[in-house]
Amino acid sequence: MIKTTKTKALSLSMMVSLAISGMANAGVTDKDILNDQMTTDDVVSYGLGLKGQRYSPLKKINNETVKEMRPVWAFSLGGEKQRGQESQPLIKDGVMYISGSYSRVFAIDARTGDELWQYDARLPDGIMPCCDVINRGVALHGDLVIFGTLDAKLVALNKDTGKVVWKKKVEDYKAGYSITAAPIIVKGKVITGVAGGEFGIVGKVRAYDANNGKIVWERPTVEGHMGYIWKNGKKTENGISGGKAGQTWPGDLWKSGGAAPWNGGTYDADVDLLFFGTGNPAPWNSHLRPGDNYFSSSRLALDPDTGKIVWHFQTTPHDGWDFDGVNELVSFDYKQNGKTVKAAATADRNGFMYVLNRENGDFIRGFPFVDKISWASGLDKKGRPIYIDSNRPGNPADSKDGKKGKMVTATPSFLGGKNWMPIAYSKDTELFYVPSNEWSMDIWNEPTAYKKGSAYLGAGFTIKANHDDYIGVLRAMDPKTGKEVWRYKNYSPLWAGVLATAGNLVFTGNPEGYLLGLNAKTGDVEYKFNTGSGVVGSPVTWEMDGEQYISVLSGWGGAVPLWGGDVAKRIKHLNQGGSVWTFKLPK
Repeated sequence: MIKTTKTKALSLSMMVSLAISGMANAGVTDKDILNDQMTTDDVVSYGLGLKGQRYSPLKKINNETVKEMRPVWAFSLGGEKQRGQESQPLIKDGVMYISGSYSRVFAIDARTGDELWQYDARLPDGIMPCCDVINRGVALHGDLVIFGTLDAKLVALNKDTGKVVWKKKVEDYKAGYSITAAPIIVKGKVITGVAGGEFGIVGKVRAYDANNGKIVWERPTVEGHMGYIWKNGKKTENGISGGKAGQTWPGDLWKSGGAAPWNGGTYDADVDLLFFGTGNPAPWNSHLRPGDNYFSSSRLALDPDTGKIVWHFQTTPHDGWDFDGVNELVSFDYKQNGKTVKAAATADRNGFMYVLNRENGDFIRGFPFVDKISWASGLDKKGRPIYIDSNRPGNPADSKDGKKGKMVTATPSFLGGKNWMPIAYSKDTELFYVPSNEWSMDIWNEPTAYKKGSAYLGAGFTIKANHDDYIGVLRAMDPKTGKEVWRYKNYSPLWAGVLATAGNLVFTGNPEGYLLGLNAKTGDVEYKFNTGSGVVGSPVTWEMDGEQYISVLSGWGGAVPLWGGDVAKRIKHLNQGGSVWTFKLPK
């Protein structure tokens, strides 16, 4: 459904602006997307480049000038559809494209903040998102704006009008499937994962032709399921994930195994591989599914042409704490003994940060990025966790009544040392900037059975803060040594993405409502501005008319107020919202 609210005068003005800038004819090419990190006059990919480094070479706004930065416009998403706003803006030819809660998309004049068009997906009543009605962003390709919906569809809109060009059902929302992540565009294909691990779905990554929405390939992310490839419209079997069923799953549990790749992917052209993380195995009760449960709680490297799994690295085999493995894998290079190492790093929900060889998935090093980890004593030489067996939630079958297993206090909580919120990597400091949280959980297992479209957990939990004065910690981590260089503490949990710039700045937001600019080398706060609602989106920067701009979405929500237990009570006073704030230096 399209909404337009322009007066005739504004429409005429906009048409003149479009004609002058060439906006009406400019399309986003595969080359534009591959070069996104180094082109400063637009942002055409989620992550400011397919590698997901979230780094910009812009430096007009720097740690000396940022104190003068001020808002130039704010745009309201409007209505009562607020909740969490986790989107990252994209900007092309003076137009900003964002997604909002409840599967909405907006096109905004990036110079003035005026709305150009709005699209509202017609969502059915029975959607089952586990962790708020959020959407993390859109993709651009050609003349299309493409995004996923809470009822598990991909929708392609005309970038100038907002009208639907094509729409495809990815999976059945009635079984618990949904899409919340921004799609990724590689070689003319729009590639998406799905959410729904709490409902016992089967995780999948799918690729579609970006021009017409025709499916190209499908790769299940649970061992034992058949992959497919489409050639000339014909569906052909393309190998079983893992070779065959039942190798690391007992019985038929692989048929409802979860492992949802719900947080989207990254891509590295150097090795021509897609990187997707996978979520928790289903159910949470690990005693029902002995074994490593491939390919849950893992990072997968996929061939972008066929969907073949080239390598995998499992961060939490036989996951019993809902630690997932979906967090983004970010490619970067570093020098060691005079040679360039093609690496990739990820900060996992389980509290460990991993550096891998992105060519083959080999483990290089791993280290904690949170202060306390209770479920493992460390990592072995291959990166496998060394479990503390007493900190695994107990088997309900061992209890007197068979209804509740032994409760344990596990750190971090299942919301993770880091959850979905993306990290950033600076080529200048060679540091990763990691939004993290210090919290624990009481967790216990319960009996459960799979039923289509119903919650499939087999566990109960309560989350609590580790400290009275803070939960969130933004950390600067050295991936070559595993050392923390600096930290910034925040009273509430951090749930926003991070942006690094050549201006020696790191931008993020907090639930208290502030856009924060920190010194990239020291962590000192150089800038604060309160947006009126919690910031859980991902900031971006670009250059327009010779000036540098910063934009971020504001709107408190996401998983914390829904799942956070005692932590949610601690921050229940925070107000919801829905707006985009855009900043620059004064002329």
